[in-house]
Amino acid sequence: MCVAALAWQAHPDWPLVAIGNRDEYHARPTAALSRWADGRIVAGRDLQAGGTWLGVSEGRFGLVTNLRVPGYPRPELASRGSLVTDWLRGNPPAATETMNPFNLWIADTGQLRFLTNHPEPLGLELEPGIHGLSNGAHGDRWFKTARLEDALGAWLEAPAKAEVLFAALRDETPESADPEDAYSSVFIRNPVYGTRCSTVVMVGAAGRGRVIERRFGADGVVLGEDAVEFVWG
Repeated sequence: MCVAALAWQAHPDWPLVAIGNRDEYHARPTAALSRWADGRIVAGRDLQAGGTWLGVSEGRFGLVTNLRVPGYPRPELASRGSLVTDWLRGNPPAATETMNPFNLWIADTGQLRFLTNHPEPLGLELEPGIHGLSNGAHGDRWFKTARLEDALGAWLEAPAKAEVLFAALRDETPESADPEDAYSSVFIRNPVYGTRCSTVVMVGAAGRGRVIERRFGADGVVLGEDAVEFVWG
C-alpha cells in the first residue's frame, strides 16, 4: 500500500519535489538506489521482476503504484515496474492492457501526466500544484495521502532540508485505533509487509536534481541510505 505526494511547478525554486514510501513484502529481493549500468536510469530495482517503482533519468521522472481492485493482482500478468523503466529510457509506457491495475505518474521538463489502465485506459495532464497518489482510484484522497500532501505543502511554504520530508514519510499515525486501519498510516511498520524504503526527489530551478533513498528493515530500523545527483533539464 504505497503512498506518494508530488509538488509540480508549485514553487519557483523547486519545479519538482516528489516524496513517497514503497510498501512491499520484506522478503521480496530488492536492489538499493543507484545509477543503472545503462548510465541513464537512477532508481532502486525490483530483483524479482526487474523493474522499478520510482526513478529518474535526464529530464524524466516516473512512479507507479498498484491499484487495489477485487480479483487482482493476477500472477500471469506482466510486471508494472516496466512502465517506469520504459519511460525513463525515453519510450512511452507499453503493454498496459496486459498488466495488473496501476496508477502511474510520468513527468518530463514540461508536463506531468497521470495514467491508469483500470477500469479502462486513461491519461490526464496534471496542473501545477500538489498531487497525491496511493492505491485507490484517481482522485481518492486517502487518509495517508492527505497527510503526505499536507506535509509537502507545509514544506513548500518554507523549504528546508530533505530531513523534514523524511520525517513526514515516517509518520505512523493511523486513521483510527481500529485494527482494520493498521495499514492506513504513511509509514507501515510490519514484520511481513511494510515500508521498505522512503524516497525524496528534489529538482531545483537550475536544472539539477537529487534523489535520496532511505531503506528500512522489517522492524522499521534504518538499514541504509543512498543519494544520487542527476540532470533534469
